[in-house]
Amino acid sequence: MGWPLRMFQEEGYYFVTSRCFQGRLLLRPSQEVNEVVGGVLAKAVQQSGGAVRLHAFTFASNHFHLLVWAQGAALASFMQYLRANLSRKVGRLVDWRGGFWERRYSAELVLDDTALVGRLRYILAHGVKEGLVEMCAEWPGLSCLPQLLGPARRSFRWFNWTKRWSARRREDKEAREGRYAEEWAEPVELEVVPLPCWEGREEEERRREVRALQGEVEAEARAKGKPVLGAATVQAQHPHTRPERLARSPRPLGHASTRQALRELREQYRAFVSAFREAAARWMRGDFSARFPLFSFPPRVVPSLVA
Repeated sequence: MGWPLRMFQEEGYYFVTSRCFQGRLLLRPSQEVNEVVGGVLAKAVQQSGGAVRLHAFTFASNHFHLLVWAQGAALASFMQYLRANLSRKVGRLVDWRGGFWERRYSAELVLDDTALVGRLRYILAHGVKEGLVEMCAEWPGLSCLPQLLGPARRSFRWFNWTKRWSARRREDKEAREGRYAEEWAEPVELEVVPLPCWEGREEEERRREVRALQGEVEAEARAKGKPVLGAATVQAQHPHTRPERLARSPRPLGHASTRQALRELREQYRAFVSAFREAAARWMRGDFSARFPLFSFPPRVVPSLVA
């Protein structure tokens, strides 16, 4: 069975999720992993040339979530760059040589301000709702929380391996330093942009909103009365560990505060799929004048299979 078709908007907000292969803890938090992940994420946003804006993010041990705004199909190239560089750079750091990601990332449309705040709350809850830490700020992985409560920009290091490889070729020998040496590090800034519904508010007012979401998440966790694993134990786990069980649930088409908005999105998606399949059928028969829906990608054609 093929993957569901991905529908992009001319511009829109997306809740993005990507899980590590077999749910292994390949993104397990550490100072080194956080620095590499931050640099890659910042570079990916920079490479998008303004076509992708980052509103929130969190990196758990075996998956990550992003809340982004993106133009057209820009999210596709952004995610390709992000996941490819994370798999190479974090994979090397944790000594993992196999496939890094379990499957395609999911990108769910977020249709209104209430749903956007709900997705932000969900991101902030990671680590707490799973019983790993008591407070949102205690999660040792990379998170947008410090930037939501402080300066919106944060500096990371991007390890330029192209520069390292060029130096090795020039010297015709192993570079003097390793892959994560300061010699190859370039500073890059990561900016978290306020949610559109909060853009006109003062910084302190936005921070109060974030702290209120934190308080709700932590109060819910305390009400359960369950002991937490603790940040130190999380960081002590081996990154190759494969969980015995993985929580899985159907991925929604989108997020909205009203059923009517979701119904309209489903209707729009059905029309998109119908138009795409009709164009694809003509395309595969060799009719390359077939017009596909905007921001979609025609299927690959094998010349020998075209009549």
